[in-house]
Amino acid sequence: MPVKVCELRHIRSLEQFYNELQTQLLLPARFGRNLDALYDCLANDVAGPFELVWRDTAEARQGMGADVYATVLEILETVAEERGDVTLDIHH
Repeated sequence: MPVKVCELRHIRSLEQFYNELQTQLLLPARFGRNLDALYDCLANDVAGPFELVWRDTAEARQGMGADVYATVLEILETVAEERGDVTLDIHH
């Protein structure tokens, strides 16, 4: 089965992060655009396998704020660990 790749570049806000994921991973219309919904959708609703490649994370950390950025990373890492068919390639 081919691996879907979601490539994130120049993310400067949480809203922009949500927009890119929704577009590239085809998150469902009911996606609530909050961190709990992010986990639920990535853990349960996005067909795998998929790889998330995130470049320029310093921009995201600055734009989102360090705490929100850390929470987003934690969610992504948890989803990858739990699912097993999700790969993260994050460039800090």
